[in-house]
Amino acid sequence: MSSLRVCALLALMSLFAVGCSQGQAGCESLGDLEFVCGPVNAEDLVLVPGTDWIVSSGMSAGGGFYLVDSTSGDWSVLEFTSSHDSAAYPNCPSSPSPDELETHGLNIRAISDDASMLYVVGHGAREAIEVFEADTAGALPELTWIGCVLMPEGLAANSVASFADGSLVATVLFMPGMTFADAVVEKQPTGAVYKWSPGEDGFTQLAGSELPANNGIEVSADGSRIYVASSGYQTIVAFSNTNPVRFLGATRQLPITPDNVHMGPDGMLLTAGMKNDVPECGGPPGPQHDIEILSACPRGTIAIEIDPETMQDRILVETPAVDAFSNATMVLTKDGEYWVGTFSGNRIAHGPIP
Repeated sequence: MSSLRVCALLALMSLFAVGCSQGQAGCESLGDLEFVCGPVNAEDLVLVPGTDWIVSSGMSAGGGFYLVDSTSGDWSVLEFTSSHDSAAYPNCPSSPSPDELETHGLNIRAISDDASMLYVVGHGAREAIEVFEADTAGALPELTWIGCVLMPEGLAANSVASFADGSLVATVLFMPGMTFADAVVEKQPTGAVYKWSPGEDGFTQLAGSELPANNGIEVSADGSRIYVASSGYQTIVAFSNTNPVRFLGATRQLPITPDNVHMGPDGMLLTAGMKNDVPECGGPPGPQHDIEILSACPRGTIAIEIDPETMQDRILVETPAVDAFSNATMVLTKDGEYWVGTFSGNRIAHGPIP
């Protein structure tokens, strides 16, 4: 049995034990580019406030969560218990089954010195934003599911962000009948932003938020702005937190197809994605691609930081195309290191910020 499979097996056997190291066979670094090997389709990563722990999603059937030690690169499967807060989430029927929960976009918000709310785009048995409380009072974070907000019938969320009052905004990448080609080739609006506030029955579409492939989402520190990654336009767009929204600005067309977007520790927006102009992969996304073809050819990663006021950007990190890691979705920074997730792969990449 390979060391990778042994590592995954050990993680499954122990509820929270972190004992799987990046120093295993087949997980060697490539220059400054290092890997945490084992987590499958770690599409989004968030740093648990006040800790060195990273929580990763697992965008595969029953993928759940991974817990990564940012100081060592060790990881484990992170399981959860359930305690339904039916007063706060009365329209949520029950806890998701760990065997079915497929996790996608993540958002985390501190609520005290040793507790945070973790909001999760969940697929599998249902389409919903699943809500967890992360307790960091002990040696390791502990997750408790407390409720959910169901997506409107027929819609699947992609990313989620939260406001201080518990309100949520989520993106829908493709409305029913819309395709990848509609977004990246025709530049048609294929998705939108939806909002829910405590006490409301469900999500409401924000008029004017339609974009070609509404992907990642984040909100400003004061809650007045919503930032949305448009993978079709290859920009990050700023909207007012109103309904209908008002367009407030956008980045230039970026040299990547931006995926997730998060607020960094210094107040700068962070996004990442696959490099666009790669001749050996058929060039920028276009009529010659569908998502399977696009993701099959290794493309380098570019991580970008953006001033949330001016929407001016600069390249933070650029990595070469390597067979071991592609399909980048996001970047997280901590203590001079960057961490990059992927929608299709068995590892998380990280390295020093130049």
